[in-house]
Amino acid sequence: MDVNAAKLTDVVARLKRVQGQLGGIIRMIEEGRDCKDVVTQLAAASRALDKAGFKIISTGLRQCIAEDADGSQRVNEDELERLFLSLA
Repeated sequence: MDVNAAKLTDVVARLKRVQGQLGGIIRMIEEGRDCKDVVTQLAAASRALDKAGFKIISTGLRQCIAEDADGSQRVNEDELERLFLSLA
């Protein structure tokens, strides 16, 4: 499934923030910060990654639902379901 990169600028921004969060989490662990703080930040990063994945799939779904010029579907329903559930 090809996804239009221009439609995903917000996803790229989100992923860059997650990248920064991960660096912060690593520093927190190396500095011996409280477990609760580390897990809280890790959960936030995980949610942000999930949202980025769902955005990519939802953008791709719009493209995949549309048929190619020859009338064939770009991605079948089983493949779309597998992609979606891979984030669950």
